[in-house]
Amino acid sequence: MYAVVVAGGKQHRVREGDLLRVEKVEGDVGSSVTLDRVLMIGGDEPTFGMPTVEGATVEAEIVRQGRSRKVLVFKKKRRKNYRRMYGHRQPFTHLRVTGIKVG
Repeated sequence: MYAVVVAGGKQHRVREGDLLRVEKVEGDVGSSVTLDRVLMIGGDEPTFGMPTVEGATVEAEIVRQGRSRKVLVFKKKRRKNYRRMYGHRQPFTHLRVTGIKVG
């Protein structure tokens, strides 16, 4: 059985035991998280939500909190002595799916 969930504005197809990288979720390493925006439950009898499946949740455990590699942004206007450079590191969370519950 698998599920399609929305986490951090993106859709992810998950199974039990999968490792998932999502936008930052508040919580400590080892704590559990419930993802309740389930769009679809797949398997022998797929269930589609309008827009979400009622009563379906995905349980996950926080494995790691971190930040991505630095993205550098450089701005320049020629002949005006204008140069700006800055970076950004996006925070993320690694989740391990522990269970998919329907209804």
